[in-house]
Amino acid sequence: MKWDLRMAAARREIWKASDLRRLLAEYGLEISVGKMSNLWSGQPTSVRLDDLEVICTALDCSPEELLVRQPGTVERRTPGTTASAHADAADQPVKPLRRSGRSAPP
Repeated sequence: MKWDLRMAAARREIWKASDLRRLLAEYGLEISVGKMSNLWSGQPTSVRLDDLEVICTALDCSPEELLVRQPGTVERRTPGTTASAHADAADQPVKPLRRSGRSAPP
C-alpha cells in the first residue's frame, strides 16, 4: 500500500502541510507538527481509524484515495516455503538466554 495524502490534498488545492493541519484542527483533530510531517511526507507505519475518518471528512475523500494499492508487491506463500523455513531453524543449535534477556558473554 502507498500512502497518498499529498495527492488527495492537492486535489482540494491544499499545497502545504500547515494548511492541512489547520483544516484538520477545524474538524477537531489536533495533530503535532512531527506527526503531520510524517503523514504529509512519509509512509506512516500506522494511522488510527478515527484519524483516518477525520482526514477523509476534511478532504471530502474516501480511504481509497489515501491508501493506494500497489499490485505485485506481495508474493503468495506456498505451503512448502514455510515448512522449509522451520526445517532450517531446527538444524540450528539453541543458545540459552539469561533471565534478563541478554545472552551470556562468549
